[in-house]
Amino acid sequence: MPFRPASVSPATYDTDERLRWVERIAHLMDSQFQLPGTRFRFGLDPLLGLLPIVGDLSTTAVSVALLLTMLRHGASGAVVVRMAINILIDTVVGGIPILGNVFDFAYKSNERNVALLRRHYAEGRHGGSGRGLVVLLLLFFVVVFALVAWGSVVLLRWGWHFLEIHSLMGG
Repeated sequence: MPFRPASVSPATYDTDERLRWVERIAHLMDSQFQLPGTRFRFGLDPLLGLLPIVGDLSTTAVSVALLLTMLRHGASGAVVVRMAINILIDTVVGGIPILGNVFDFAYKSNERNVALLRRHYAEGRHGGSGRGLVVLLLLFFVVVFALVAWGSVVLLRWGWHFLEIHSLMGG
């Protein structure tokens, strides 16, 4: 069997199909659709966010998957931290009932992260895998994921209890 050298990371963002895939998914999640007669764009993120718990957790999972792909293909630690902060803001504020739904239509964390990576590539600073940072980020997002799920369950229980008390008092 002949020796095959390890594949070398491409020199530009646009030549790597995996990074273009990230860009397409980010567009789908943040800006795929346009409100007719306006310049206002939105994606699946705010629509899925309308589903309690499951919607917010699924959009966060997609964002984390995109982040991990970007990390494996050249994003530096500093850029990854900025990307993670974008996702964290989107997850935390997006998880607030009503206000979070409105916020999800305006704050496009996935496209912000793609723009950060494009700028990083344009500056010629991409490279490295950041495996340790990947593990740390995974642990961090598992904790955030668990806290959002727990908070959502507590909020739903409180709402259910509130409705039960008021239905007993009124009926």
